[in-house]
Amino acid sequence: MSGEFGSLLRRGVAEVIVEQELEGLLRSGRRLRLKQGFDPSYPDIHLGHVVGLRKLRQFQELGHSVTLIVGDWTAQIGDPSGESQTRPMLSPKEVQANAETYLRQFFKVVDRERAEVRWQSEWYGKFTLSDVISLASEFTVAQLMAREDFATRQRAGRPISLTELFYPLLQAYDSYVIAADVEFGGIDQKFNCLVGRELQQMLGQTPQQLLLVPLLVGTDGERKMSKSLNNYIAIEDEPNEMFGKTMSIPDKLILSYFELLTDIPDEELSEFRQGLATDSVNPMELKKRLAFELVLRFRGAEAACEADIYFNKVVQKGELPEEIPEYALPPERFGEGAMVSGLISEAGLAQSRSEAKRLIAQGAVEIDGGKIAEDITILFRDGSIIKVGKHRFVRLVNADKRGLG
Repeated sequence: MSGEFGSLLRRGVAEVIVEQELEGLLRSGRRLRLKQGFDPSYPDIHLGHVVGLRKLRQFQELGHSVTLIVGDWTAQIGDPSGESQTRPMLSPKEVQANAETYLRQFFKVVDRERAEVRWQSEWYGKFTLSDVISLASEFTVAQLMAREDFATRQRAGRPISLTELFYPLLQAYDSYVIAADVEFGGIDQKFNCLVGRELQQMLGQTPQQLLLVPLLVGTDGERKMSKSLNNYIAIEDEPNEMFGKTMSIPDKLILSYFELLTDIPDEELSEFRQGLATDSVNPMELKKRLAFELVLRFRGAEAACEADIYFNKVVQKGELPEEIPEYALPPERFGEGAMVSGLISEAGLAQSRSEAKRLIAQGAVEIDGGKIAEDITILFRDGSIIKVGKHRFVRLVNADKRGLG
């Protein structure tokens, strides 16, 4: 790899297909059409998505343009990549709502001025049965069953729906419609992207090049970052939440997070690597630097400084934050008592009562400094402070006394 494009095609990249051909395109000076597809199966973008989006932005800064494919059809199928079972189909309304949120977050990383947005319904909305059969005729069942997750499920006797077999074909046809020069995706998308490359050749187009990025390991340190696994850091997390989640990652992930999510120079990364190997640097200090960089990127300098101070004071020293959100209760609620899980979810400290119960079982809930070991009914007092995790607090207040009744 030459020095000119070495970092572009190496850092934050798992595989390039075909490397020599892509480098030739970059040298040609031609403005390349970069394809990025997404299924709005979930509304939020997390740092796992950011790995690929940062690479798109780097190509944009060289003058290339991004075509973002909104998979409003494929999202209703659900990408089976890495799935052990058939995924439920989403309704068009759910897809639309998720897509709107996703697009807003997408352009926090990718330059909106050098991108166009295309919806699959532009072409699939006009598909006839004849078009579907014609597309399906280009591939055999054996070719599709070569995909690892399909083969694994077949061997285990788990179901594979016909709609899932169509997923790679639909994604491939997107590449043909927009005449993609380069498709970007996670390494788990390799099969789908290769099908696109093959279909373009079959239909007389120059086959796209592929730039595949590694999968970011989630905060649990074991599995890829995923909202469904609750091991993710969302780009719209509150600053304290983003800082705290970053500080919770295992030490073994520090270098990969710096490499994939920041612009820290390679030379400085080498110093970090050497320092960790020789125990001459404290991993905690590197994680603080990482957390600061991430909050700075998505929330700005002031938020990053405040999150740093908050973490040092509240999480490390165990002090109460200066400002604690209040949750007002009618005066009679203080006399009746309430289940801990119910009040936690009601006050917004957990997304649901079941999540609140799980947090209690994990020992993550404290009331007035005392840990709650089980979900019980408690007589709360005016001014009680509930703490969930390391940085979620709420102070209960009497609505009448605060003039809120």
